[in-house]
Amino acid sequence: MNVVEEDVLGELTTAFRSRRTRSVEWRKAQLQAILKLLDENEEEIFEALKQDLGKHPVESYRDEVGVVRKSATNALRCVEKWMAPQKAPIPLVLFPARGAVVSEPLGVVLIFVSWNFPISLALDPVIGAISAGNTIVLKPSELAPKCSSVLANTIPRYLDPEAIKVVEGGHDVSEQLLQLKWDKIFFTGSPRVGRLIMSAAAKHLTPVTLELGGKCPTILDTLSNFSDLQVAVKRIVGGKWGPCNGQACIGIDYVLVETKFAPVLIELLEKSIKTFYGENLKTLANLARIVNKHHFDRVHNLLKDPKVAASVVYGGSVDEENMAIEPTILLNPPLDADIMNEEIFGPLLPIITLKNIEESIQFINSRPKPLAIYAFTKNDSLKEKILQETSSGSLTFNDAMIQFLCDTLPFGGVGQSGYGRYHGKFSFDTFSHEKAVLHRSFLVELESRYPPWNDFKMEFVRLAYNYDYLGIILLLLGLRGLIRTNRRR
Repeated sequence: MNVVEEDVLGELTTAFRSRRTRSVEWRKAQLQAILKLLDENEEEIFEALKQDLGKHPVESYRDEVGVVRKSATNALRCVEKWMAPQKAPIPLVLFPARGAVVSEPLGVVLIFVSWNFPISLALDPVIGAISAGNTIVLKPSELAPKCSSVLANTIPRYLDPEAIKVVEGGHDVSEQLLQLKWDKIFFTGSPRVGRLIMSAAAKHLTPVTLELGGKCPTILDTLSNFSDLQVAVKRIVGGKWGPCNGQACIGIDYVLVETKFAPVLIELLEKSIKTFYGENLKTLANLARIVNKHHFDRVHNLLKDPKVAASVVYGGSVDEENMAIEPTILLNPPLDADIMNEEIFGPLLPIITLKNIEESIQFINSRPKPLAIYAFTKNDSLKEKILQETSSGSLTFNDAMIQFLCDTLPFGGVGQSGYGRYHGKFSFDTFSHEKAVLHRSFLVELESRYPPWNDFKMEFVRLAYNYDYLGIILLLLGLRGLIRTNRRR
């Protein structure tokens, strides 16, 4: 085992056992420090995101800096409330007693960061871990080296360096970290790596949160109002190519639509793509680039299947030198092709046609549960069917990806798309243990002095478990009468 990693864990354990991270003052100071870090290093962060992923400053603020600032501000405002013990009702059979749920930090937590949103997917979980009072190791992705360097250089300057540490490195470092015993592991990435994380955590019975992904479908119903349709298409284009050029776990993976509606959809998608991003591969604007050659080749290979290539109805051009792939629309690629069975994580958008839009439910249910489902419809009956008959990490009607920005909604997957949740109070809960606390009084300890007492106790417990207050009153009145009778004797 690498001595450096063991030393880091030892230092963080010592800091946690000192109990200073449990105070509200420490937590608020760290949250304020994150806001200061963002304010004083915004341009450096923008430049790092541009070098690693080619992100435009507007995209960088919207999806990275702004997200973190919003989360930190919300946590700063709410952390005292989150920390407060929550009163819990106690069964009448235990009267007199009182109960509470007390949130306590888990301890030393390990956070793995994905490369596609290397700032927000680093600092957003850190905010939750800080709010809950933990000490932290943050492992940035080596595939976004400039952002990793920014985090490694700025976090020790602004946050408590004895309680929050950044460990850089590649797969070898990650493997060494996973051999250590942590109190919690939080991972954002692919299902393949998620399985490795869970396997390593199981050796120490370490709890994990896995933010994975999958193929997020969009259901597009026939919208009779043309302006509604235009809005829907713009939001689909934004939800597909806007965040990191399709390299987002909750980005739109494919669209389900009725056959008769497909030509109109394709025409409007083409217009929106040209308006937002241009139509020349060499001069595409406002689009992040594919992160590296490995991922470029992976996405490019999806298009090399002859049957898939034949389904391209817009785009499809590739610039291997600059690792660029044009926003591409495909109509009914083979369902057994890799493009319809792997998470695309790139700028390709398949459109699958159906005879009836309600068939979309069966189509989705025949595949692994997605991280998100998006449905554009004004049909309340269809909405209810989608809600009741599908399972996904989240479900959004008439927009795409905006649920990620809501601190009041949990973000996480189900089944193959992930395990656990975070954002807002849910982040605090993810990095906390909810401890049950019960206080019992020494009063009212009655002793058996009369033969019917055991029957009375049994009846009292039965009534108390059923919250039969009237029955309890009548039972006590009967007991009083019984006691008086015995006293006269």
